[in-house]
Amino acid sequence: MNKSDITSMPEYFDRYINLAEDGQVLDILNKYGSSWLEQYRDIFTQLGDKVYAPGKWTVNDIIQHLIDTERVFIYRALAFAREDGTVQPGFDEDNYAVSARASTRSLDDLFEEFAAVRASSITFYKSLSNEMLLRDGIAFRMKISVLAIGFLIAGHGIHHINIIKERYCPLLV
Repeated sequence: MNKSDITSMPEYFDRYINLAEDGQVLDILNKYGSSWLEQYRDIFTQLGDKVYAPGKWTVNDIIQHLIDTERVFIYRALAFAREDGTVQPGFDEDNYAVSARASTRSLDDLFEEFAAVRASSITFYKSLSNEMLLRDGIAFRMKISVLAIGFLIAGHGIHHINIIKERYCPLLV
């Protein structure tokens, strides 16, 4: 199914979903997967632990955040697809970032984990019928469909790459 098939655009999450172009959810998850992230490896390497302001995340923290967030959202999509009516809670992304200790990991390791998580997400989405994709539930006090979550995941990565380009890359000049 396509992004244009999303029947209700969830407030707040729409800012991520709208970053992904319309197309089949599997195509978009593939397009913004590990090979897409890989094209930024040299920039990430050059940036190292640089941050544009005190208290901001490093590139490693951002990649770990993408991994952790994808896992959280895939769990939510699984729950909704399986018609589990449990309201899904929010999560403290800053606490996750601190607790993950991404600065102790290599880019290679983070890229490998990102690729594995995205491959798993794609396999999960391949298993879903159109009916399952249109199922929804409540996450972080907002109604969102399984289909919308797929585009949210892709758009979330685009969002963070845009931040790296806008705020981190000027540090390399």
